[in-house]
Amino acid sequence: MREQLLKDVSRLVVKIGSSLIASRNLGLREDRIERLTAEISAIKQEGREVLIVTSGAIVSGLTKLGLTSSPKQLPVKQAAAAVGQSRLMWAYEKAFERFGQKVAQVLLTHQDLADRRRFLNARHTLTALLEFGVIPIINENDTVAVDEIRFGDNDTLGGEVAHLVDAGLLVILSDVDGLFTADPRKHPHATLIPLVEKVTDEIQQLAGDSATLEGTGGMITKVGTAKKIAAYGVGTLLLNGEQPGLLQSVLHGSQGGTLFLPQPRRLASRKHWIAFTLRSKGRLTLDDGAVQALVERGKSLLASGIIDIDGNFQAGDAVSCMTRDGRECAKGLVNFSAEALSRIKGLKTADIRERYGQQEYEEVIHRDNLVLLD
Repeated sequence: MREQLLKDVSRLVVKIGSSLIASRNLGLREDRIERLTAEISAIKQEGREVLIVTSGAIVSGLTKLGLTSSPKQLPVKQAAAAVGQSRLMWAYEKAFERFGQKVAQVLLTHQDLADRRRFLNARHTLTALLEFGVIPIINENDTVAVDEIRFGDNDTLGGEVAHLVDAGLLVILSDVDGLFTADPRKHPHATLIPLVEKVTDEIQQLAGDSATLEGTGGMITKVGTAKKIAAYGVGTLLLNGEQPGLLQSVLHGSQGGTLFLPQPRRLASRKHWIAFTLRSKGRLTLDDGAVQALVERGKSLLASGIIDIDGNFQAGDAVSCMTRDGRECAKGLVNFSAEALSRIKGLKTADIRERYGQQEYEEVIHRDNLVLLD
């Protein structure tokens, strides 16, 4: 199963960790970029489509600004990103030119993908670039991103891009060999896990106890990304990018890294977008009957099943549906603001009509805009 999936993948996203191509002491590692571009070019020449999500802009910019440590102030971080991004892109462009490959720079924020129209525009742009034989090189737009619109790390961005372009595989290259049974730096007898069929609580616990040596995306983030995109039918391969030739050999069927399999029941793109791209603006606590109606009978959510409301959301925002014991069971696009919903929660449809007149919607969240969560 593992070997066949890797051999058959025709479109893949390769996320390159910052530790592979930049360091605070050496700045941009152009030798590493040249090696990685050679391997990616060889993969593309096999007929596969490749997109790159790259880290390293901020670290690259630090040396040019004469900074010896990571700045705490956001404007200084953004200045470093602005300086480093141009250097990073120029290094990729020069390296890929040696192999006759065309590249394009694409900068994204979470806000670009949280808006459905902009999400689709980004999808069409990236698809057009692939059709022209161009390798998109994607990074978070750090020069303008603030906490509200940040992805947070490029592992998450890589997962979003894999969903965005309907990739068959996300490859996360970092400085570790994959997911182990324990942190190999603390436990020398830990063994590599070559295949993960499903991200269970036990697997997430292993990720929490493990780590990577690189920047913002630790092992727990990588495993979380793998779990999210598995629901969309995308596999994730964790691989050590410091080993020359490993990426190509593993795609040809050799052993190496950890492969997370996609789930057989794939969420539709729009429902995956609701579940994993949008951020919840609030929470609705449901009674047991409402939870059962959603989970077991596939019904829409009505006001009568809502016990409590938390958050300041507007109609059209994403909200989380919680059980009485605080477990998130669903997520969806709400038809009422928090203010309006606070007046009608717990009321039956007939009672709402009698007190407040006919409403535009009977459902608080229609089942077409609702996603059930594990």
